[in-house]
Amino acid sequence: MADEGFTHPRLAAIYDRLDPDRGDLDAYVRMVEEFGARRVLDVGCGTGVFALVLASRGVEVVGVEPALASLDVARGKPGGERVRWVHGDATQLPPMVVDLVTMTANVAQQIVGEQAWRGTLRGAFSALRPGGRLVFETRDPARRGWEEWNREASYGVTEIPGVGAVTTWVEVTCVEWQLVTFQWTYEFAADGRVLTSDSTLRFRERAEVEADLVAQGFVVEDVRDAPDRPGREFVFVARRP
Repeated sequence: MADEGFTHPRLAAIYDRLDPDRGDLDAYVRMVEEFGARRVLDVGCGTGVFALVLASRGVEVVGVEPALASLDVARGKPGGERVRWVHGDATQLPPMVVDLVTMTANVAQQIVGEQAWRGTLRGAFSALRPGGRLVFETRDPARRGWEEWNREASYGVTEIPGVGAVTTWVEVTCVEWQLVTFQWTYEFAADGRVLTSDSTLRFRERAEVEADLVAQGFVVEDVRDAPDRPGREFVFVARRP
């Protein structure tokens, strides 16, 4: 289930303003070009940033997202009519055939349950044409990146037109096995309201992810570094034979 940062209408509406630097998507745009993909399924498309970038380049895009509030934001953006938006997840996709399936940012790690994870990989496999690829990233658990997620490092105030000042910070609330749970806090200066959003990410080992992909029929073509976080993430490229 998506967290409140994506499902709450007030938080979904300001998501892009609070995370304006999406340079992490550049590597995915380059891989779309590298693989000559003309039809792309973006799983966990959120507010549609990546899907709309591809659509503006003439790529046929399907964006699937379980959080309706985020999907409403995506639909309302300029160019939103160019993308086929689907409310749901990759475990129950409508019929389609694509060249590339993507899960950008934290999407893959937000799928914490085994059944949901296997179902997502099966859904991606079914949607791909033979020779098509699945591309996604996960953080390297050995780097223990969550140890840097704290109020001191994340505290900030963002002025948002029409909204006012929003103060935000994050704190880790639980680390258990491969699961890291953390909470974002949002304070709205205009009316004093405070909202929170709880998230859990699963930090899978590289070998585990590779085994999961093979079990669903994929061939693991490559495991790359993430240009925006060198040495901190795995970028998996898996092909449907």
